[in-house]
Amino acid sequence: MRLSRGVPLVVAALLTGAVAWPVPAAAATGADGHCARQEQLRVPGAAHQHTACLPDLTTTGLDGTPYTDIADQAGLTAQGTRIPSGVPGVQIDGYFPDSSRFNTTHGWQHDSQFVLRLPDRWNGGLVVTGAPGTRRQYATDKAISDQVLARGYAYAATDKGNSSADFYRDGTRPGDAVAEWNARTTQLTRAAKRVIAQRYGQAPRRTYMTGISNGGYLTRWQLEHHPELYDGGVDWEGTLWTADGPNLLTSLPTAVARTLGSASDDAMYAVGFARGSEFLWPYHEQAYWGVTQKTYRAEFDPAYDPSCPGASAGSTAQAILAPCDSDAAYDYAARPGAVHRAVARVSLTGRIGKPLITLQGDLDTLLPIAADSDVYTRMIQERGRGGLHRYYRIEGGTHVDALYDSHPARLRPILPCYRAAFDALVAWVERGHRPPADRTVTRPASGDVVDSCSLRT
Repeated sequence: MRLSRGVPLVVAALLTGAVAWPVPAAAATGADGHCARQEQLRVPGAAHQHTACLPDLTTTGLDGTPYTDIADQAGLTAQGTRIPSGVPGVQIDGYFPDSSRFNTTHGWQHDSQFVLRLPDRWNGGLVVTGAPGTRRQYATDKAISDQVLARGYAYAATDKGNSSADFYRDGTRPGDAVAEWNARTTQLTRAAKRVIAQRYGQAPRRTYMTGISNGGYLTRWQLEHHPELYDGGVDWEGTLWTADGPNLLTSLPTAVARTLGSASDDAMYAVGFARGSEFLWPYHEQAYWGVTQKTYRAEFDPAYDPSCPGASAGSTAQAILAPCDSDAAYDYAARPGAVHRAVARVSLTGRIGKPLITLQGDLDTLLPIAADSDVYTRMIQERGRGGLHRYYRIEGGTHVDALYDSHPARLRPILPCYRAAFDALVAWVERGHRPPADRTVTRPASGDVVDSCSLRT
């Protein structure tokens, strides 16, 4: 790292590939001028960039091309989710200087990759995000990019400076890899604003930060540390890091112990897993708990069990996803102060400086809501920033929307509620319309749960 001044769902997120850039059918400058001056666009600080004028910047138009990665989006949306299309504009792919090489997209073998999308019909706004989980820069194209592009926003996304379940190998000190996520998001936001000024002749009037899971964490962190860059944010189930807990390393060891047959249901409830989420546990035993615990433990506490880090602990998908036996006994509270200091480097405080809407499913079985967004909401209130925050608990929501397709009678997708939250944030920031008070958004007994949601019910 160096800054320059289910199982199938998870496995799909680890896939890599190298493809050649095609010449889009509508890429040549035409009479409509929508490709004019594209060659003049320069991303400040980028070591490499590739600029293309495309007839459609949405996944509908980009599927099957190098300009998106459908495999890296696996699991994040439910089947049948409606997505817009027909948004022409300029796309810039590239990377900033970096010494790590986990991201193999485009065959670049280079981290700190980004994508910028600049629609022809621009509404004056910019939406910035970072990849969820250990995914890469195209991961939220369907969940976030398509919708905001159709509304006229420019869009910028980063791979966070490292990716894959081996991300913990980046950097020299514990916590370096996660700390880079925040720096790379700040770097991209500043660069994207300058590119927008080149493209449209003016800087964005409004800039919104948003993201899912680790992208939600980035949203929280950016609004705490760089509120001057943004006008507000939407945090979709952001990961909570606090030096004294709770955090992933205080809940996942119990889940690992459960996987290995040494933890009771009551032990799971005690660390925050929701009653009623038990039907989701078998899937998470196979796909999430083991690999997530060992990877983050290797990032912040590499001395605990050097023989069993993240993806490096296995050469097959099954071995990569499997837990380490030693993690069943992991006791974060008892670990040395250096471990807690490593987590403190990336911890959240609740001291947000711009409006933030948080939403999380009450059946989240990777980041238990009782140990995550419930806690972060209290942190915001304790910092005296409650007036800048709204919190919606989504009844029947879980960590990835694709699980709805397996359990339609028990779950609901969060994406439509996220879209409603984004609209509510815009109305709050730009028109002074305050969103509904904090509440649990109830799961409807009927209707179009895949594409509709009201934050007032």
